[in-house]
Amino acid sequence: MIRTQKYETLQYLTADGITVPHGFTTRLGGVSTGTQSSLNLAVGRGDSLENVEENLRRLGRAVGFDPEKLVMTLQIHSDIVRVVTEKDHIGLCHRDYPKCDALVTNTPGVALLVFTADCTPLLFWDEKTGAVGAAHSGWRGTVSGIGARVVESMGREFGSRPQDIHAAIGPNIGLCHFETDEDVPQAFRAAYGSQMEPWITTDGKKYHLDLKAINRQILLNAGVTQVEVCTECTQCSPQRFWSHRVTGGARGSQGAIIVCQEVSR
Repeated sequence: MIRTQKYETLQYLTADGITVPHGFTTRLGGVSTGTQSSLNLAVGRGDSLENVEENLRRLGRAVGFDPEKLVMTLQIHSDIVRVVTEKDHIGLCHRDYPKCDALVTNTPGVALLVFTADCTPLLFWDEKTGAVGAAHSGWRGTVSGIGARVVESMGREFGSRPQDIHAAIGPNIGLCHFETDEDVPQAFRAAYGSQMEPWITTDGKKYHLDLKAINRQILLNAGVTQVEVCTECTQCSPQRFWSHRVTGGARGSQGAIIVCQEVSR
């Protein structure tokens, strides 16, 4: 089950199956103002670095991580997965980081952060090895199977087995509002064939896709059986979540964060 957690004025979501510190943030509980009000986690959309740093410090206190061990992404809608350690922390400006859309680590204390504002956030935790992962899955990343790429990377780098991985899919733009032209469903059909048909609908002119269900199926295909799915739609709840489509791009960014911890033996 996905639950809402509160820390002072800050709100974020957690998955019952992931027992290390983690969360999918909302836009509530930060210091940013204007179109970035209030828990904006990313620079580059008009907010100041000082506001973003304070928001990340507040998030650190709420979730339980050290901002000095936070590693972030400069996202490009790819299927690139970076393996990182605490040496990859280079500051609290995500634009300073190498381009990728997913991070994995098995270094205790390291926190991973990806950003969304309609796209699908994915979090991963291996109960046996303690390895964790985080991914930003836009529709292009979803077509490329970035969730499966994370599972593969965790297996290759840390010996994780898919059956030991707990995954969570956070708030995104839902089937109700993710309207596209024909090129998007064509891309999914080319990549996955008829398996995607249950989550593609049309009114004859436009198409709607259920990206949560599609990402879940991609994880199931990769052997991950423990997948929790948030039901919330960012476009349905723009006062609670950032939505790029609602704001036309005049917005902040929420995040999906997870912290690696030592495995108790």
